[in-house]
Amino acid sequence: MYNRAMKITPPVSLALAALNAPHQVFWHKRAIRSIAEAAAERDQNINQIIRSILFRVGKDDFILVMIAGPSQLSWSALRAHLGRSRMTMATKDEVKSVTGYEIGTVPPIGLANPLRLLADQNVFIPEEISFGSGQRGAAIMMKNHDFQKVLKEVEIGEFAKKE
Repeated sequence: MYNRAMKITPPVSLALAALNAPHQVFWHKRAIRSIAEAAAERDQNINQIIRSILFRVGKDDFILVMIAGPSQLSWSALRAHLGRSRMTMATKDEVKSVTGYEIGTVPPIGLANPLRLLADQNVFIPEEISFGSGQRGAAIMMKNHDFQKVLKEVEIGEFAKKE
């Protein structure tokens, strides 16, 4: 549960500071129940919020896929990109053990284990984005060009379902 009185620097902010990456921590005033609520409170467009989703693609093989806003992931596009016919979303326990973070706080930066990163091309459209800080009640906000610098290796594709 998020306690506003205890504002401890989120782990992702520490990782970004170590990389000298400009960013800011946004502290939510209340518990967030949806991506629309998060966007409204952060004064952002819903497509500026980047979600990180962990997938198991093999016995001990995981990938992290970033997708912008409320877009749904295209499983067929992801399977085609990976050249795999089978994969599953990681379980709650797998997310915690592989990334070091709880579902809803997972960032693409500062992970417990190195992961193959994939991003839908729409992630890189907004000038400013926000994403999980590794801590409930807080998010990281930063300019997209700074975000791209710290990501290093990321595979970009069309992973969002066509509307």
